[in-house]
Amino acid sequence: MPQPSSTLSLLRESALRTLQIEQAAIGGLQAKLDESFDRACELMLACQGRVVVTGMGKSGHIAGKLAATLASTGTPAFFVHPGEASHGDLGMITRTDVVLALSNSGETAEVTALLPLLKRLGTPLISMTGKPNSTLAKHADAHLDSGVEREACPLDLAPTSSTTAALALGDALAVALLEARGFTADDFALSHPGGSLGKRLLLRVKDLMHDGIRLPQVALGSPLRDALLEITRQGLGFTCVVDSEGRLAGVYTDGDLRRTLDQFHDLREVVVDDVMTRPGKRISPDILAAEAVRIMEDSRITALAVVDDQQRPIGALHMHDLLASGVI
Repeated sequence: MPQPSSTLSLLRESALRTLQIEQAAIGGLQAKLDESFDRACELMLACQGRVVVTGMGKSGHIAGKLAATLASTGTPAFFVHPGEASHGDLGMITRTDVVLALSNSGETAEVTALLPLLKRLGTPLISMTGKPNSTLAKHADAHLDSGVEREACPLDLAPTSSTTAALALGDALAVALLEARGFTADDFALSHPGGSLGKRLLLRVKDLMHDGIRLPQVALGSPLRDALLEITRQGLGFTCVVDSEGRLAGVYTDGDLRRTLDQFHDLREVVVDDVMTRPGKRISPDILAAEAVRIMEDSRITALAVVDDQQRPIGALHMHDLLASGVI
């Protein structure tokens, strides 16, 4: 049932107020960044094992997201539930690891219960809390202050601004580590092989091109009829035209055929040399498939010849292949 306009206005005002409070909470983190942030990064960069991220309740959800972000950006990490850790899962933590513990109060019982065990193991501890004087903060090797003035919740009870701030600070930590490690797009792709992102970053032209007997090509001097038959046989909308050394001399496309029909009334005496496009667009097999998409779009073509270092055709790439692979 439609709501009165005045009610909708109140709803929007509430949403705007929430966003403003959370924006202020994130902005307030800038003044809290100090040498302790550097220390936390140094501990994680020197870690010979994995970063074990833990937290309870809403902080646990943020911790799980942070562990996933770290793992996908070059810092091996995983999430451990603090309650389960006290009942056997602590065996997942070793001396070579670093523990990153999240708790807004810094007094969460399930998290602070891990302190004696971590000290016994000698595992470095990084805490992220909203209370610099809390138990968790005082016992950490490095403390990240994610404190906020107030929650966006009008009751100042439900974790809202505090979880937003912790999420942002966690992202800042992950990005700082990413840059310090020199993490690249190729590195990112290796941990994201599924989905369109991984395909854009991983797939290369050689993975998608038509080669061998599927490569359309005719020799210089061939009758136009032979070129048309080759285009029809391979179904890629073009054919490579090669010289006596097997090098790409040009291409003949469906578009060229339309222009040929405007120029010649009798096609029986036409040879492909007279009507082909020289030198023809070409690409290396090692180029990213995403780069091939850009070249096709810029040139307004739907297919490319793939050539080796000697400019000999070794494959053909069609826009349909890029669509089918998920690159586009």
